[in-house]
Amino acid sequence: MQLFDVYPLFPIHIVRGKGCRVWDENGTEFLDLYGGHAVISIGHAHPHYVESVSRQVGQLGFYSNSVVNKLQLQLAERLGKACGYEDYRLFLINSGAEANENALKLASFHTGRTRVLSAQKAFHGRTSLAVEVTNNPKIIAPINANGHTTFLPLNDLEAWKQELAKGDVAACIIECIQGVGGIQLATAEFLQGLRQACDETGTVLICDEIQCGYGRSGKFFAHQWLTDSSSDGGKPFGAPDIITVAKGIANGFPMGAVLISPKFEAVYGQLGTTFGGNHLACAAALAVLDVIEGEGLIENAHRVGEYLMAEIKKLKSGKILEVRGRGLMIGIELTEPYKEIRQQLLFNEHIFTGCAGTHVLRLLPPLCLSMSEADEFLEKFTKHI
Repeated sequence: MQLFDVYPLFPIHIVRGKGCRVWDENGTEFLDLYGGHAVISIGHAHPHYVESVSRQVGQLGFYSNSVVNKLQLQLAERLGKACGYEDYRLFLINSGAEANENALKLASFHTGRTRVLSAQKAFHGRTSLAVEVTNNPKIIAPINANGHTTFLPLNDLEAWKQELAKGDVAACIIECIQGVGGIQLATAEFLQGLRQACDETGTVLICDEIQCGYGRSGKFFAHQWLTDSSSDGGKPFGAPDIITVAKGIANGFPMGAVLISPKFEAVYGQLGTTFGGNHLACAAALAVLDVIEGEGLIENAHRVGEYLMAEIKKLKSGKILEVRGRGLMIGIELTEPYKEIRQQLLFNEHIFTGCAGTHVLRLLPPLCLSMSEADEFLEKFTKHI
């Protein structure tokens, strides 16, 4: 049997990692500015993470959700405090696509409606509902093309209001920083206006924080850059009804989560999962929070990311059209296709970067990226632009 050939692969076999570095089977060292697609939040092979997961697998790797799992309760409490949503409830699954799938189901159960508004260039996953709200016809199979979704320009508030006024929309789903869409940022005016319009029409507002969340933007959630504090305790005005997370939540262990506001009723049997929130996943996620908080990685993402973006903007090159992002989620839009520069960085300079579309280099490094590692990238990147 052979692998189903759906990935264009670089001929590199990575066998080891440490912090923001990885090594191939030949011992070649690479600076990882892609973090396994924004998954590696606290760095590769962090000692506390390794110890926590190893200890848990030696005790109990898995039991079903038919019994109490105290690690789930600990994670819910810790995550609520860390992100500022202590009154929300947590549903644990295995991936970002599952998180969005369940968020959309909850919205439809809650409203009784079937239509969804999503942004042009959005990416929300590849499962049935998640792919239907993803703006890429190439990955939507005929069986998934059910016509439930209307795609609208990001930040065009009037267009969203016009659709919401029809009264048949179950949910609006938004990435506050679009990843696959090329690091496009939602504005505060748009998000706050959308929150108000959703309230007026009884529509559920879902923030997809799968790639931009968990500290990557320099705040716990990217939408927290865009919302004002209210006068009753500092909770952001315009808080989403549902927040979806994955990727960095467990630093590479498959995990996703849905954070659900108090307005939703929990109904036995309405949602479910076999592997979601298993003991190993929860141990990994708790270790991630330990390191994020103990080592100040959200603050580091903000500090190093702002420095990196500012320095890239200073580069005098006709090949750079625009630099966008927040924290350690950075898009460098080029005037020419990224392919040649990306390959030069990888094979000549041994630096992993990501991409979006045809012209955008994406930087999504672990949140522990240092200033010296940022400078290393800048020095090598400058050679090729």
